[in-house]
Amino acid sequence: MEPLNYVLFAIVAIVIAVSFVITVRRNRAIRKNGIEVNATISKIEERDTVDSDGGVSTTYTYFVKFTTVDGNTAEAMLGEIFQKSYRVGDELRVMYLPEKPNYAVPVKR
Repeated sequence: MEPLNYVLFAIVAIVIAVSFVITVRRNRAIRKNGIEVNATISKIEERDTVDSDGGVSTTYTYFVKFTTVDGNTAEAMLGEIFQKSYRVGDELRVMYLPEKPNYAVPVKR
C-alpha cells in the first residue's frame, strides 16, 4: 500500500471512531436526561451501498415527529434502530433532549 493510502485509511478510521464516540455519548445523555414522548414515523430515507465484493446493502434512516414539552412540533432523526423496521405512520415512544430535539432514541421496553 502506498503511503497516501495509509494516510487516507487512517483519516477514515479516525472519522468513524469519532462519530461512534459522539453517537454513544449523545445516546447516553438522552437516556439519562431525556424526556419521553409519543412520536410518529414521519419519513424514511433509504440508501444503498456497494461493498468491496460488489454486494449491495441497504440502510434506512428513520425520522419521527413529536410535540416537545414546550408545545412545538419537532422532527428528529431516530437513532439506535438495529432490528425493528418501521413504516411511515407507525407510532412509538422516544426520548429526546429539550435543548437538542433534532435527535431521538426509541424507548426500550
